[in-house]
Order: sequence, then C-alpha cells, then structure tokens
Amino acid sequence: MKALITGVTGFAGSHLADYCLERGGVDVYGMVRWRSRTENIEHLEGKIKLVECDLRDATSTRDVIDEIRPDYIFHLAAQSFVPTSWRAPTESLVTNVIGQLNVFEAARKIKLDCRIQIACSSEEYGIVQESEMPIKEENPLRPLSPYGVSKVGQDLLGYQYHMSYHMHIIRTRGFNHTGPRRPPVFVASDFAKQIADIEKGRREPVIYVGNLEASRDFTDVRDMVRAYFLSLDKGTSGEVYNICAEKNWKIRRVLDMLLEMSDAKIEVKQDPSRLRPSDVPRLLGDCSKFRKDTGWKPEIPFETTLADILDYWRQR
Repeated sequence: MKALITGVTGFAGSHLADYCLERGGVDVYGMVRWRSRTENIEHLEGKIKLVECDLRDATSTRDVIDEIRPDYIFHLAAQSFVPTSWRAPTESLVTNVIGQLNVFEAARKIKLDCRIQIACSSEEYGIVQESEMPIKEENPLRPLSPYGVSKVGQDLLGYQYHMSYHMHIIRTRGFNHTGPRRPPVFVASDFAKQIADIEKGRREPVIYVGNLEASRDFTDVRDMVRAYFLSLDKGTSGEVYNICAEKNWKIRRVLDMLLEMSDAKIEVKQDPSRLRPSDVPRLLGDCSKFRKDTGWKPEIPFETTLADILDYWRQR
C-alpha cells in the first residue's frame, strides 16, 4: 500500500508517519515545502520518501500525486493555529481551502481511485448550546474564527466532491489533540515549555496564560492518527466523523496538572495578548458513530499525554 501524507513534517503528520511504519506493509510518502522545518521527521530519514510540493500550486500538486499514485491520501497540511487566522485570514483560507481543492482536482483529473481523508476540526462547531452537548456530527456549524470558517470550507468541499464525482472522501472532525512535538503556540505544549524553561533557569518563575476558563475535549495525538488511518481502512466514503475522547478538561485544570508534575514554585499571570477576539467556551464531542464503524477508542490517558509533553520539552 502507498500512503501519501500532506503536512508530514507537522505535528500530527509526523506521528501518522510513525504509525504507518509501525503497522507495516505501508510505503509512506510525505509532501514537504522547500522551506519546511523537518525536525519532527529527522528520526524517519531513509524510512519514508519525501516529495517537494506546494499545495497552492495546482500543477505541482497534480504532478506529484500522478507520480506516486497513492492508495491512501491523508490530507493534514493546513494553517492550523487559530490566533494566526485572525492575523492572516486570507492566507489561512487560501492555504486550507485552495490547497485541498488542488488535491481533489489532481486525483479527479488523473482518475486516481484512492481513498482521501481530510483532517477537519471541532472548531467548525463554534458556539454550541449546553443543550447540544455532547456534540454530534449533525450539530449546526457556527465557527468563531477564520480558521474555523476555513475548516467548514474544507469539510463541505469534501462532501461536494464525494457527491459530485463519487470520490472516496472521508471527513474527520478531530477535537483538540496534543502530545510530544506539538508546537508551543498550542496551550498544553505552551504551558509545558514554559515550565521546562523555568526548571532550567531560562526564565523567571512566572507562567503566562490566556483564557483558563475554556474547556476542551483532548485526545492524545497517537490515538488521533490511529483514528485517521482507521477512517480510511474501515470508514464509509462520504461520511463525516467526530474523533474525540468524549471527556471535558478545563484549561485551568490542564495547567494545574502540569504544575503538579514540577517541583518548581511558579506564579501564574494572565497575558492579555493571549486572549482571542472571540473564543469557543466549551467543546465536548460524541464520537459514537466513529466507534461503531471502526471499533476505535482512545487508549492513552490524558495524564500520560501531559507527562510526555513535559518530558519532551525537558529533553529539548
């Protein structure tokens, strides 16, 4: 089997490459841009095949996909940081929506009979009423950020191409996922890196935070990428699936758990620059449809995930 991962140098992409190799029987190809940072996949040198491509270039995308002719395409490449989408909404929309459109058009024009997973997001749901919790796939989409809007665009584009061209496309709406290699602009990794820096004496014993009252449904990235693979292995073409742990964690509790893993005495201060113009107050998902179709369930406890993130930053 040939599997092509867009965004292979990223957080989830690198873990998905790990998982494919651990499974065996999968030749892994990864798309990279010429200026991509590759530290997440340095340990995979010689084990996967890298191809240079900018997904915003339709011709380059088609040529690469035609050359590889993969059986599975995992489309993970995206501008995935919500605050950046406020500062650069145009780039976020172009990168996420047009990049995916080019993947679809490439597969369609070369008549490639492959299965495509697109990594959508729980940010599509946006404002959710308490009466709508836990969130099912049928819930209205009310995105609260340009990033969320871009993911709605990707999601509905996947539905349209499946319906119009009978392409084997599966949409996964991943709720928050974290773990080692997560960039420090994301909340749990940000807290962990600040703690590791304080322990090393690299900064004052103060941790700076944003909104601690929001709550999220966190899944370990290693469970998440296993779900991505199962979505193509056992999922139904055209379907949309929530992927989540079905458990809520308040950001304040995430911070407290990480602080409890350190002997350092650390003060907590709010940084106004870390607050968003609008924020989703609570996300709690229902992934019963995905569990029923694939047999997936999360296996890694959240406490283990946080300990692994903190150890990752301590080692770095």
